[in-house]
Amino acid sequence: MSQEALVRSWGYSHVFTWTDGPNEYYPPHRHATETTHLIMHGSLTIRYPQSENPGEKTTHSVGERVDVGKNVLHEVWMGDDGCTCKPMHSDHDLKFSNSTDLLRTLEFG
Repeated sequence: MSQEALVRSWGYSHVFTWTDGPNEYYPPHRHATETTHLIMHGSLTIRYPQSENPGEKTTHSVGERVDVGKNVLHEVWMGDDGCTCKPMHSDHDLKFSNSTDLLRTLEFG
């Protein structure tokens, strides 16, 4: 089964490949939907500032699935080799007029 078929089997219809360069950083943000990332290359480290352990960072690498709940505040650091993943989101309540709207929701929702 391909990686895209695998993530679609989890119930996600919007699946694409995303690559970030080495040591890129996304400051604390939220998404309007539940999101999942299947890591294909490199690694990422994630922290949830409003969790019970706000200082805890967790690093994920190739083959791991990272789930982030709807509207959960989180920040992300890419590893030294960057990170390529299959990000996807739950789109039950979303309607997009074009791919730019979709990406804006995933990045800044």
